This record gives sequence, C-alpha cells and structure tokens, in this order.
Amino acid sequence: MSTVADRIWSVSEHLDNILGQLSPLESIELQLLDAQGCVLVEDVTVPVALPPFDNSSMDGYAVRTADTDGATDAHPAVLTVIGDVAAGSDHLPTVGPGQAARIMTGAPLPPGAEAVVPVEWTDAGTGGGPATTMRSHSSDPAGASGEVRVHRPVEARQYVRARGSDVAAGELALAAGTILGPPQIGLLAAIGRGSVRVRPRPRVVVMSTGSELVQPGEELSPGRIHDSNSFALTAAARDAGAIAYRVGAVADDVETLRATIEDQLIRADIIVTSGGVSVGAYDVVKEALASIEDDESRVDFRKLAMQPGKPQGFGRIGPDRIPLLALPGNPVSAYVSFELFVRPAIRTLMGAGAVHREVVRALCDTAIESSPEGKRQFLRGRYANGTVTPVGGSASHLVRSLAHANALIVVPEDTTSVDKGTEVDVIRLD
Repeated sequence: MSTVADRIWSVSEHLDNILGQLSPLESIELQLLDAQGCVLVEDVTVPVALPPFDNSSMDGYAVRTADTDGATDAHPAVLTVIGDVAAGSDHLPTVGPGQAARIMTGAPLPPGAEAVVPVEWTDAGTGGGPATTMRSHSSDPAGASGEVRVHRPVEARQYVRARGSDVAAGELALAAGTILGPPQIGLLAAIGRGSVRVRPRPRVVVMSTGSELVQPGEELSPGRIHDSNSFALTAAARDAGAIAYRVGAVADDVETLRATIEDQLIRADIIVTSGGVSVGAYDVVKEALASIEDDESRVDFRKLAMQPGKPQGFGRIGPDRIPLLALPGNPVSAYVSFELFVRPAIRTLMGAGAVHREVVRALCDTAIESSPEGKRQFLRGRYANGTVTPVGGSASHLVRSLAHANALIVVPEDTTSVDKGTEVDVIRLD
C-alpha cells in the first residue's frame, strides 16, 4: 500500500494511470448464447448466401406471370394446381404454362415459377371469390389439387425473396469489435455459425465495507443503514457489460476483509471495493491491503481534485495482479467514481471500442452558484433536448437525486459558478 499525502491527482491523471496498466482480456471461443455481450475479435464473413435460395414471402401460389396477365375479379385466370410447396420442401414440382403450385411463406420457389400470387388475390381453390386466408392441408385431403382462380395479375419476382438479398456469400456479416447483442447473435445463427471468437465479459467482484451496513430486507437497529453501494455498483458493472459478483458488506475488520479479498481473486478480473479509503480511524481497506502487499501486490491511495470522490485507490493484487479499484463509501461518491474510473476499466478489458460515456454540450437551465475552486465537480442532472437541469444538491449522500438523474454535469476546476444558460459538458448516463 502506498499513500502520497502531499500530491493531489487530477481526474485525468488517475484515469490515465488506471487504463495505462490494463489491456483487453485474451480472446476465447464461445458458443453463441455464451458470447452475448462479448466483443467479437474476428471479422465474420458469410459462407452461404442469405437467404440461400429464392423463397416466397407470402402464403399463396407460385405461378408464371404470363398466366395472370389481365386477370380481374370478373375474368379471373384459372390455373391448374399441381402440388404443394411447404417450407423445407426438397422435392419441388415444376410449374408449367397454365399451372400453379400452392406455396407457403419461406418455401423455395419451384422451377418454372416467376412470382407468387398472395392467397388474398385468389379464391384459394374454392371456386368462389377472393379468399382471406390460405386453406390448411387438413381441409383438403387430396392435397393441392384442382383449380385456383387468380383475380389480379402479378409481376415478375413479386413476393419472392431473392437468394442473397439479405447478404451474399463472401460478404462481411460482422466486423471485429462488434458487441454481440440479440440481433447479432441471430445473424450469426442464420449464417450457420455455432460459435465465435470473442473477448470474454470481465468478471467484476463488488464488495462494500462497513460494520454499520445491513442487508436490504433486514431490520435496522440504531446506528445502522442498509447496504446500497454493493447493489448499485454490481448493477453498474452489469450495465457496463461485465459479469458481476456481489459479495456484499464486509465488517470493519482487517483480517476479515483481507481474507475476503484473497478468496475472491480466483474469480475476478477486477475487484471493486467501496468505503474505508479516507483518513478515518476505521478505514480498514488501506490496512487490509497493506497486510497482503508483496512483490505482486501494490495499491496506491490518492487524493483527487474532484467532488464528489476525493479519496481513491488503485493497484494490482495477487499472483495474477488483478486490478483493484477502491472507491469512497458515500453512495453518490461511489457511483460517480464507478462511472469515471471503473466503467472505462471494464470496457478496456472487454476490448470495446467505446470505453467512455458519451459527453455532450448542453445549456444549463439553472444557475450553479457554488463549485469548489481547484476541483472538477460532477453534479447530478436531467438531460433532454440539449438542456440539462441540476437534480438535488451536491452532497454525496443524496441517493434519491442520483436515482432521478440521467447525466452528470461537469464543472471544471477553474470554474466556481455557472450562470443560467451557460453551455456545459454533460456526461450522459442513459
């Protein structure tokens, strides 16, 4: 453990120091559903055109276009139905002049056919006027036999999904660096990929410290408060793309905390603690980390020129030099610190292209009368349509205002007040 008492670090210096010691996790091959939320490390090309064959986009009849020319309700084209073509059919009838094949959505276009007539444009083989739905096979024991009357002409390739109309063989399906969400997983499945090479989602272990903390759902005794930090930070880690493990609250006991941290090293790519990093008599995080310091383990505790979140800790611990970020214990301080430092660290390990939250310029619609000189202040705010409104005060215990914020208003170190209507930087949290 190291503490430099005199030096005040800037927000940028602390962040650069963290990210400068991190690199993306090694890539692994994962099955599709296991790869959800991971970053692709290879370009994926399409082995076979999608769709792989011409197919129908409607329930109806596959026909030759010349046989429907001039068809009307009064003078329908009467075609001989020669068979059925269902989705997955591999034995296809050949459609000749004056013929039609009953076809289902997604079924391959049979030889000889040039278009599909929707069932609504026909009598569905009933001998009457236009139908509203395709008759089921069960209602026609003889299969698709007899005749069908077509009441409208159809154009060539109408209601036909062309082979390769989605993506052609050899084209790029997904580029390296893509984060795999449900649509990307669906595309990979559609082109036949059962697994892909990705960077795994980082495993983040979250723990709060403090003997005053009580599990939500349990009754509070005098002097106790519910542990909110471990829940908020675990949720934030998941939101950032990590696999998060909530350890919960650890009492203010050096040996207990040291043992807990060491036990978690086996399943962690990052460890995040909250509380116990300032200068109080019970700031056990410093003591616990000092007790496990060796050639591989070192955590520096710093004072940052920011509000909230002045006390911060960062280092590497254990044989695998797992990154540990020690955050302050006040709920707003912990969450703001997570957004500024832990989230970029998670995204760096993921290999994600977008490491930082989006920063936009917005008009502040309320004056900010007092901001500490020499510190970068991060105020909770509501951002919408180019305007931001401060939410709640600057105190770091106001959890309710944090819950109603969707942005952080950034007040620079050299600014002590902001007039109404001034343009400011806003970190979007939504």
